[in-house]
Amino acid sequence: MDEATLVLYVILYVLLPLWGIASMLDWWCHKQTSIESTSGLHEANIHCLMGFQIAIPLVLSLIFEVNVFVLLLCLAALIAHELVAHYDVHYTTDKREISIWEVHAHNYLATLPFFLFLLIVVRKWEVFVDLITLNWSGGFGLEWRQEPLGATGNYAAFYIGSMSILVVVPYFQEWWRCWSYQRKQAKEVVD
Repeated sequence: MDEATLVLYVILYVLLPLWGIASMLDWWCHKQTSIESTSGLHEANIHCLMGFQIAIPLVLSLIFEVNVFVLLLCLAALIAHELVAHYDVHYTTDKREISIWEVHAHNYLATLPFFLFLLIVVRKWEVFVDLITLNWSGGFGLEWRQEPLGATGNYAAFYIGSMSILVVVPYFQEWWRCWSYQRKQAKEVVD
């Protein structure tokens, strides 16, 4: 197995699953601290925003060739996600307990996108050089990925599907709990 394939397998079978596990742990911690009655809908909205900030470049990287455009989106999303993550912790700190488990989950959720970006740069060095030298001509189209992902070539569909069930659905449930609680509180104030 060559180094490029080995790096790809580390991305697919170690780092991306770890990101999903850390996301599930983070969600579980929110549930244990009754996010709906503490930091509420505002924090749930922040979590949705951070999910989109990571999901868009992640999905693009899985289904399209990594070019200047995709790499630029990955970098912008990484920076934006980190800024919003800092705001999230700042906002939440005095509103609900952030357990040691949640701190560990946040550590992974903050560092894994950075490591994923670095490994993509290693695999697509020539694209990274084009990005930093502003040689962007022809690098902004979206082309379907030519290289099959994973042992069967169906990794992207499997990963997107499983993360939709294991991460997106629980976070939507968290948002729904917070929205419903806020709505119930507002109705009780009116009554």
